[in-house]
Amino acid sequence: MSDPSPGAGPSVGRTASGAVSAPVDPTRFAAVIDLLGLVAYGELLAFDRMAADARLAPDLPRRALLSEMAAVEIVSYRRLADRLTELGVEPGAAMAPYVEALQGYHDSTEPKDWLEALAKAYVGDAIADDFFRAVADLLAEPDRQLVLDVLHDSQYADFAAGEIRAAIAADPKLANRLSMWARRLVGEALSQAGRVAAERIALTALIVAEVEDETGVQGLLRRLTAAHTARMAAVELNN
Repeated sequence: MSDPSPGAGPSVGRTASGAVSAPVDPTRFAAVIDLLGLVAYGELLAFDRMAADARLAPDLPRRALLSEMAAVEIVSYRRLADRLTELGVEPGAAMAPYVEALQGYHDSTEPKDWLEALAKAYVGDAIADDFFRAVADLLAEPDRQLVLDVLHDSQYADFAAGEIRAAIAADPKLANRLSMWARRLVGEALSQAGRVAAERIALTALIVAEVEDETGVQGLLRRLTAAHTARMAAVELNN
């Protein structure tokens, strides 16, 4: 199994067409591998979760839709795995550092019903996508565009939001339960994110360096929080 450490991989980058690019800084290379490994494992888990959540669907059309979305996740995973291989890193090695943290998040936030599954996707996936979108802008091509391409399609968020709004309209008491559930999701996500940040130094260093200072990091966190607050309001949930 290849080691995705700064010393691993090629000393030059390669574009999607195979052309050799400029020499790659070892620390930045490690950060790119860290990010691609994190996103790849997230896609793999998303496939598993959506396939399982589809069985919670109240009818066959909804089950089919979620199953189709799960299929998209595995295609995205394959693209990321292929890119890691192209960079000289075995995908399993790049994903391995994140297994415990991400699996811990999903194990501790197992939905009990269809609405909790939708809220988890709407809240948890969206926060992760916001973060990956921000970090993608720190990458060079083709990795920047690859990360942006594999983020969750807005179709899923729109579907989940519509289902949540309809359920609350039919039973307003659901709003309190789903709001509490969403807060738990965010708390668990932040806890595991802090753990990953402490362990994956190269990726954390890239983010801090590119946003220049602690104020920049805090600004990123504020943008993520504002986007989360807006999403909660859009489905009539309390933040």
